[in-house]
Amino acid sequence: MSERWVPYSRKGWQSLGRVARQLIMARFLRAVAQGALAVDFTLYLKVRGWSAPDVGLLLMAGGLTGAFLSLLVGIVSDRVGRRLFLLIYETGLIIGTGLIILFPTAWILVLSAALFGFGRGANGSSGPFAPAEQAWLAQSVPSERRGNVFSFNAGLQFWGMGVGSLLAAVLPHLIPGARGPSAYLPLFFLNLLMAIINLLQILSLEETPPVPEKRSAVQPRPASASDPSVVKRENRALTLLVIVNMVNSLGVGLVAPLLPYWFNLKFGVGPTAIGPVYALTFFLTGISSLVIGRVSEQIGLVRSIVLPRILGVMLLVAIPFMPSFALAATLYVARSIVNRSSMGARQAFSVGLVRDQRRGFASSLNAVSWSLAAAFGPAVGGWLIGMGSLVWPFVAAAALQLGYVILFPTVMGRYDTTGANRRPAAETATGPSRVESPASRRQ
Repeated sequence: MSERWVPYSRKGWQSLGRVARQLIMARFLRAVAQGALAVDFTLYLKVRGWSAPDVGLLLMAGGLTGAFLSLLVGIVSDRVGRRLFLLIYETGLIIGTGLIILFPTAWILVLSAALFGFGRGANGSSGPFAPAEQAWLAQSVPSERRGNVFSFNAGLQFWGMGVGSLLAAVLPHLIPGARGPSAYLPLFFLNLLMAIINLLQILSLEETPPVPEKRSAVQPRPASASDPSVVKRENRALTLLVIVNMVNSLGVGLVAPLLPYWFNLKFGVGPTAIGPVYALTFFLTGISSLVIGRVSEQIGLVRSIVLPRILGVMLLVAIPFMPSFALAATLYVARSIVNRSSMGARQAFSVGLVRDQRRGFASSLNAVSWSLAAAFGPAVGGWLIGMGSLVWPFVAAAALQLGYVILFPTVMGRYDTTGANRRPAAETATGPSRVESPASRRQ
């Protein structure tokens, strides 16, 4: 690999291959729709008369449903392929969004939001079907480029969320004279359009069986897919990752999905004010994600994940004490940049813990560990807000994320074989902390 290879150059983009390019573009378009939903969906529910606890419970239902389905999808997709699940997701999203437009009853809102994560700010992921999507992308990219490509993918999806957030500021004003819930109809038309385009994109792709990764002459033959010792080491690494991720995801869930609702309650602002703030956040985070992608090659994935989040914890705990929307929004922007920019590195780290035939399973466990704990966050945060506390959700979230900052390098640092942590081939093949087969080294 060239030292200067980057996926966002013309040559780098073309070298990715059609499947990788289409998957990245599909996620970008999906992120545009989700960026608008992240700002406007909870405000839409508020206009319909939903209280903070009600909204929190709905978001919790979405997280729990996503957790259950993602585990199932990850396991099955390793056996039957990944393309089918993305087609199911986009088709279901088209149907669910169409029903909300035509029949916005409470049960349709609950069912659609639970299945497709409306309002959770999923950064362009395909909800519970994201494990299949990540595994397919990982299969389409050489192992030595995954950290860079996944960070680029994360950067594009943040920019998509930014575009969607800007649209969220104007969508409720597009229909002349529309008031109340009717003013938010363009939000769902946008979601429907992006789902149709992505369905057509995925239909145009063909999935090929996994191709074994090349090994150097000094590498021994890869361990069998059923080698008990290899499977045991991989399972141990995945179990530790699940535990650590759940600490962080609970902290994220306490505040992030309810933040537009919180801004509205504390400062009386609506989509016109909140949308541009979210947009700026996502645009800057996209740039930061590209930087993290390059940095991860030098300092390793673990350090590139943990170091920015230390500052993020301090900024998060300060937000509720700000006397004005402008100050609170400024801290939120800064905190989101340092926190979210490591998303690509986290995804690359998780899929690099196992061999290709188990990447759907690894991605699903990673998704479950995030969505399961994060599902309870909005319910707790909504309950605290409903009780009149606008500070404690932030304090509790900061404490949990500080725990993650301490736990992640302590528990997972041994599994990082990138950047400055890269070890010689012989050592990584035989070392006691090895979790990958030799064929999947240095992912």
